[in-house]
Order: sequence, then structure tokens, then C-alpha cells
Amino acid sequence: MSLAFYMDVHIPRAVTSGLRHRGITVVTAQEDGFRTVADPILLDRATELGYLLFTQDEDLLAEAKRRQENGITFAGVIYAHQQNIAIGTCVRDLELLANVFEPEDMVNRVEFLPL
Repeated sequence: MSLAFYMDVHIPRAVTSGLRHRGITVVTAQEDGFRTVADPILLDRATELGYLLFTQDEDLLAEAKRRQENGITFAGVIYAHQQNIAIGTCVRDLELLANVFEPEDMVNRVEFLPL
């Protein structure tokens, strides 16, 4: 089973579309009705679904670190700075992660793009 991604509200549609075109399972916060929730709730929702949260929000990095420090389990976070990665690179790197790792490999981890 490959990884599935839960997209934070600020992720460009082109990233979501590119992954779906490659057969990767993706759900956006908007589609899921979680457009305006607090970061901890968003990470809880992604974890509930068993999806990695992909974000460009530094506040979610802080939430992931808080959970790591306090032993609170989450499905995993992948972070890319908005200005430091092209959409194509983002799609390629996420596809690579999805096809190399299993969901259990990413529990409580934070990965940074570009790889």
C-alpha cells in the first residue's frame, strides 16, 4: 500500500492534480470540509484517515514537533517552503515518497521537500 496525502488548504491545486494523475490518493482539506480548522485538528483528521499531511505552513511543523516531544502519535507531516520548491519537483518528490514508504514508516516523522 502506498502513502496517501492530506493536503493543507494552501497547497496549489496543480500539486493535487499532478499526484492524482499519477494514481496517488489525495484528499484536500477543502474537499473534506476542514478548510478553516486549527492546525491540531487538521493533523488529527489526517491521522484519523491514515494520510500524511502535506503542508507549507510552518505552524504545522511546530505542532508536529510538539507531538513528537510529548509522545502524541500522528500519521506524519511533509513540509515544503512555498518559495523553495517548484510544483513539478513537489509532485515528483511526493510521488517518490508515496511509492517507496509504507504508512507505518512515516508515523511521527516530519520530512522536508525538496528531497
